[in-house]
Amino acid sequence: MPATVLVLVETINDYLPILEHQGFHLILAPTPAERAEAITRHSGQINAVLTRGPLGLYADEIAALPNLKIICVIGAGYEHVDLQAAADRGITVTNGAGVNASSVADHAMALLLSLVRDVPRCDAAVRRGEWPKIMRPSLSGKRLGILGLGAVGMAIAKRAANGFDMSVSYHNRQHRSDVSYAFCSTPTELARASDFLVIATPGGLTTKHLINRQVLDALGPKGFLVNIARASVVVTADLISALEQRRIAGAALDVFDAEPHVPDALKSLTNVVLTPHVAGLSPEAIEGTVELVGRNLVAFFSGQPVLTPVELPTRISNAVL
Repeated sequence: MPATVLVLVETINDYLPILEHQGFHLILAPTPAERAEAITRHSGQINAVLTRGPLGLYADEIAALPNLKIICVIGAGYEHVDLQAAADRGITVTNGAGVNASSVADHAMALLLSLVRDVPRCDAAVRRGEWPKIMRPSLSGKRLGILGLGAVGMAIAKRAANGFDMSVSYHNRQHRSDVSYAFCSTPTELARASDFLVIATPGGLTTKHLINRQVLDALGPKGFLVNIARASVVVTADLISALEQRRIAGAALDVFDAEPHVPDALKSLTNVVLTPHVAGLSPEAIEGTVELVGRNLVAFFSGQPVLTPVELPTRISNAVL
């Protein structure tokens, strides 16, 4: 009997035949109501779950799926997947780190250009029949700071350094000896060394609220912030305050705390560019991501090691199996 995969992701339908052609039976549940119904109705049938970081998979859901063996997360982040519950059940978790790096990096640069050059305001003015001569900074030769130099951060760094002659600095959990970019030991130090600060680190407890008032003040009134990672990395109230008071020049955001809700305070600001969490969405990225999910599933159900395992916490010995 083929393995049954519960698909919670709402943006990949055109590429799901990749998994079907590999012999997997799919149950699609892209809305909260469909998700709850599918878990209740098909609880004993589901062997795998396909999700993404913001959608996650919670402990009560894992407990309700007695035959769940593997959770595949699209993208790098898995912040709302209960890793402890998975570990206690011996469930494998994989992610798609790096597959959509090019798409996310492209979007990061698009946001940076739109923000710094004030493209949305210029576009709106022309559509109103106006012809303003808006003076805006250039990107060339500026200092770019990247928080998180993984696959996405590296792709952004290459675009900035090679395409715009920017100097690049970064803060990472560890110094990287394989790159020539300047390492900063704290986010505050990185912000102080940057004209533009791009957040490219995964979400989760270890990165929560790394960007706070202190960091934003270090970025300063001429500095710009771009977040294509996770909203949890930033203290949103501190960001809104800094934007309102012009303690930073502007921000471009693709991620928000309670998606799809966006704070009205952000919508009302003229020094902000907003997009609906689409940085990782491109035909190339989605196809590559689903192909990786397929390879992980085939490997797992063939008894082989998965390609992109997520490290799980220590199993709690008295967990109920």
